Amino acid sequence: MKHRNSMRKLGRTSSHRWALLRNMVTELIRHERIETTLPKAKELRRVADNMVSLGKEGTLAAKRQAGGIVHGDEILHKLFTELATRYQARCGGYTRVLATRTRQGDAAPMAYIEFVDRPNELREARPAYPPPPPRDPLPPWLKSQYSRVLVPKSAEPLLTVNA
Repeated sequence: MKHRNSMRKLGRTSSHRWALLRNMVTELIRHERIETTLPKAKELRRVADNMVSLGKEGTLAAKRQAGGIVHGDEILHKLFTELATRYQARCGGYTRVLATRTRQGDAAPMAYIEFVDRPNELREARPAYPPPPPRDPLPPWLKSQYSRVLVPKSAEPLLTVNA
């Protein structure tokens, strides 16, 4: 069974996998776009979105948590200043994974992972969906079949059932 096993193993031990993801998230923050295999990009998306969320939080505890994952003070500074202000209005979905090609040597599916809303992005971000139009409220006697207590006397003939 695969209960509670949500991460891809990527053919590595857990320490090797975390070292790989830490290096990749550091390079993603530095360059804002990297090319890797598709499964690695999908796992990196989780870690990178978590790092941007910590950067938006901006507390000392968040800086220490991010510092345990991201290598280098200049990368940490970029995460907590530039990326945090860029994504202040966005509630998640800070990265985009775009499948590109098949690698020549081992036929691995390759993908770009990049931050959204940045200059020179591969695909423009979609505009936000407009909220649906407001609906007319229902009369109180139609909300539930058990709300006969709320029915006014003028609506009694509407509720009679011809049997």
